[in-house]
Amino acid sequence: MNFVKSLLATTLVLAIAGTAHAAVSPEQAAQLGTTLTGVGAEKAGNADGTIPAFSGGLNTPPASYQKGSSVRPDPFDGEKPRVVITEKNAAENAKVLTASTQELLKRYPNFRVDVYPTHRTVGMPAQVLANTAKNAVGAKTSDEGLALDNALPGVPFPIPANGNEAMWNHLMRYQGVAMSNKYDSWNVDSSGAASLSSTGMFFIEYPLYAANRPVGPVAAEEVFYKIKLQYTGPARRAGEALLLMDAVNPLKQPRRAWQYLPGQRRVKLAPDLAYDTPNPGTTGTATYDDAFLFNGAMDRYDFKLVGKKEMVIPYNTYKLNYHDKAADVTTANFVNPDLMRWELHRVWVVEATLKPGKRHIYTKRTFYLDEDSWTVLASDEYDARGQLFRGGFAHLTYSYDVQAPDTLNHMLYDFVSGAYNLNGFYGPYGGLKYIEPQSKAQWVPESLAGTGIR
Repeated sequence: MNFVKSLLATTLVLAIAGTAHAAVSPEQAAQLGTTLTGVGAEKAGNADGTIPAFSGGLNTPPASYQKGSSVRPDPFDGEKPRVVITEKNAAENAKVLTASTQELLKRYPNFRVDVYPTHRTVGMPAQVLANTAKNAVGAKTSDEGLALDNALPGVPFPIPANGNEAMWNHLMRYQGVAMSNKYDSWNVDSSGAASLSSTGMFFIEYPLYAANRPVGPVAAEEVFYKIKLQYTGPARRAGEALLLMDAVNPLKQPRRAWQYLPGQRRVKLAPDLAYDTPNPGTTGTATYDDAFLFNGAMDRYDFKLVGKKEMVIPYNTYKLNYHDKAADVTTANFVNPDLMRWELHRVWVVEATLKPGKRHIYTKRTFYLDEDSWTVLASDEYDARGQLFRGGFAHLTYSYDVQAPDTLNHMLYDFVSGAYNLNGFYGPYGGLKYIEPQSKAQWVPESLAGTGIR
């Protein structure tokens, strides 16, 4: 009953707010911590009990976890699926499946979706929750939803009024402060042949959450996300490197990107590392803004907040993310179902429609944002004919030792070519490491040349 009341209240907020780019009232924000969690998720479970009530997230690591280790054992190892969805029962379960999941079931008789008991593992640090409460009544968007104003490091819009606000929650999501490790990316073609597209070191930072950041709202030119990749393999890519930074207002401070190519022996600006530029590491089966299912500026689409649904999505995928043998994962046509875990969760559904006069290979995209982490965990991409083109999935685990959700391991299926790509696979290299932020000298373009020479 509480769930229904809270959902009705949220629906009322959406109806009142319409397309306004403003904070909610104190009365609406008072739902946070009562009927809603601190980040705006429904606190109650669902009617039939298949989604449990939120109890604060997974606060205690499993007994098998070794303190300080970057390998995180599956806290739910030994559980059995409560439902197995195949092509035979896909139709009766269609309402909880994304279009891409349905397409995989339709195409491949051996594909299956093992739906395990739902665990709401994602909790957030106290400071993130405190800032989120302030954002609810203070944060706004500007420039037609493309930029943030008066937002503190946290969820900008825990009670979103429109699609842009929901997508800002994804872009600004908390995933820790700094992380790094060696990783692989793999491509699997339509014949089932797997090939290593890249091996390298990644360094990712979210500067807004750094302990030494000055207290106060984020500034327009302030960087909220930066990534540096240093490729070590295969041989054709060894020595390459790239650096990318995104700021809070992409109109005042557009994405900055640089690339180092060993053959040219110089660092060059790379403004094309964005939008629908094909990502060379995926043999053209994904774009740069497909990374993490969506990244970058929102100026090419109109984003519509459809509402909240119960959907089966990848969740608590420890067995997959921390697996140490790529050959077991990259099976023909789809990722090995034996290593994949799916759960039923509530998600916010956002539809993105290409704006008139704008260019992108996807004319429509549907994003499914997890209510507890605000991470896009699944997506459907459509071509100019309106046909399903690609489908993405992010594999979420919760780093229970540092209170941070992780979706570095993510993938995209290309339904035209029959290929798929798997990115950010760190399992063979000892898991995911959380580190201290790097010095400023490591985030300047010149640093690429020093590390990229082979």
